Amino acid sequence: MSEPVSAQMMEMIRTRLSDLAEEEGIRILLAVESGSRAWGFHSPDSDYDVRFIYVRPVDWHLELGKKRDVVERPIDDELDLSGWDLGKALGLAIGSNAVIAEWLQSPVVYRADENAVADLTRFCRAALSRRHVSWHYLSLLQRQQERLVGPGGGVRLKRYFYVLRPALALRWMRVNEAGMPPMNMAALVSGASLDDGEASAIQDLIERKKHVSESGEEAASNPLLDDVIEMEVRMAKDWLDTPDRPEAPDNLWGEANRLHRHYVKAFS
Repeated sequence: MSEPVSAQMMEMIRTRLSDLAEEEGIRILLAVESGSRAWGFHSPDSDYDVRFIYVRPVDWHLELGKKRDVVERPIDDELDLSGWDLGKALGLAIGSNAVIAEWLQSPVVYRADENAVADLTRFCRAALSRRHVSWHYLSLLQRQQERLVGPGGGVRLKRYFYVLRPALALRWMRVNEAGMPPMNMAALVSGASLDDGEASAIQDLIERKKHVSESGEEAASNPLLDDVIEMEVRMAKDWLDTPDRPEAPDNLWGEANRLHRHYVKAFS
């Protein structure tokens, strides 16, 4: 199986990002692949889900009027481009938005300011609450379970992975007592204390998915992995039912403002 993103596609996406940055008057701090190609279980016809964090110059922030803090381009030739302003990204991280943390850990990077990535990673590790991130992955898992059965009556392999990945994220957080699980499936498996049979079942499933279309179905799900999913759902619910405790450090907004000022001024 080829790399998740070919050299030709990598170059085309980087060119599109450069054109977009010039059109919008922005500086892209980080641009990554965020979908199944980064998760480690893409199909031959998987889309390219490019996500980025950007800054605008000081003058843009000083202008009056409501302004969008998102830049998007319509899906074109299986390429989906969407990015968040740095201020939006920092605010969402304070709210324990797990998506930002995933972008920062993507193994497929199209563009990156190393200092900004390091600063944002440190910030997210301090800001993300395991409790809030657990709710995110539990809700994601349960939504995808409702969509598992395909038109042919079998289990949609793509959706099964969309259930399995958040289950492994819940397991990783439980084992490591941390709120920033890896994005990539291989890293999740490595850090989730699975036994050899469970890890082998996941790898076999990944290999099968690499050779079927996005709409491919399996006759049935894997009973061993079904048990893993069921156990992690149960344990996450039990843990979330325990009394809440404050986890976030003080002055997150102060640090967010410092980072925002620094990178906006650096671009101006």
